Amino acid sequence: MNSPHPATLEDTVTPHRSLVGLMQRLVAQGVNRGASGNASVRHGRGMLITPSALLPDALTPETLVEVDMDGRYSNPLKPSSEWRIHRDIYLARPDIHAIVHTHSTHAVALACLREDLPPFHYMVAMAGGRDIRCSDYATFGTEALSATAVQALQGRMACLLANHGLIACGPDLGRAETLAVEVEHLCEAYLKARAAGTPVLLTDADIEEVLARFDAYRRGQLD
Repeated sequence: MNSPHPATLEDTVTPHRSLVGLMQRLVAQGVNRGASGNASVRHGRGMLITPSALLPDALTPETLVEVDMDGRYSNPLKPSSEWRIHRDIYLARPDIHAIVHTHSTHAVALACLREDLPPFHYMVAMAGGRDIRCSDYATFGTEALSATAVQALQGRMACLLANHGLIACGPDLGRAETLAVEVEHLCEAYLKARAAGTPVLLTDADIEEVLARFDAYRRGQLD
């Protein structure tokens, strides 16, 4: 359960380099392809977000875009077309300081079925609840998509976007990245389990126990 990319001094001192490294790792791991996906961190009075339509190999700290909470920016490059999702999540959720959006294969497959990821495995609770919801469908880059994402994230740190992809959030970029990769693996396992039969789901009591143990683990109090 240890994060492969835990919060480090780099996340706060050099968020530009942290975002560039994140986007390049996601492609190297096959989580994203080409210029798909985007990521951001809270920064100053707004956020720092990856630019639109730029391949990860071409990203540099200078290409990242600072956007305020009114959507204003001065970088000659445009922010990701999904900047509204990031902005609206930050406005709605003061506990979230980093957001990773992917088009990873198995998360997209489940999102295209417009189904929630149910509690077939205890690690589903890593997102904060008994399931990982799939939002309603809305066109990419629109306020409607932002609204449905914020709703699907209520009480959660991750959600699927119908016919689109995955949103994973965290108190820092390392934990948002870890969650994005974990949810992709969970979607893959769930789809394979369902192809083989009918997965047995954990009960609400099972998930509550897992959530309590996760909390104790984070506080260093797990036996």
